[in-house]
Amino acid sequence: MRVWIDADACPKAAKDLVIKFALKRKYEVVLVAGQSQIKPSLTLVKLIVVPSGPDAADDYLVEHAVPGELVICSDVPLADRLVKKGVAALDPRGKEFDAQNMGQRLAMRNLFTDLREQGQASGGQGAYGEREKQAFANCLDRILTRLAREYPSPPAGENP
Repeated sequence: MRVWIDADACPKAAKDLVIKFALKRKYEVVLVAGQSQIKPSLTLVKLIVVPSGPDAADDYLVEHAVPGELVICSDVPLADRLVKKGVAALDPRGKEFDAQNMGQRLAMRNLFTDLREQGQASGGQGAYGEREKQAFANCLDRILTRLAREYPSPPAGENP
């Protein structure tokens, strides 16, 4: 199993939780970023820095993530592309993106974008605190357990 992280916008605390789970459950973590990042010196963590450009990291994630894997991202349009491809997606605040909630999440994102552009709303999400970390850890555990059940790894020595 592999967990991908849209690393440019993901809080460090969420990245750290994913890596902690990876050490325990023995899966690969791939950080995808548009700019250089500090990569933990663990063999199970890879860093891919994509060429700069609009949506370069998003395009890389959509192209390379496959069903049975998980992508951690805050970007609602990216999550929509992943969900349509059958890839699990989770935001760092512990809310899973899925086919049932995607329409509502896209509509809310578009509404807030319009309000910001009109000067009727400002700012973004609140601080990333203990409540968000706990919600993320709980949902991460649930999704990883579900994916392991739905997409079992082949026995050691066999190719997938």
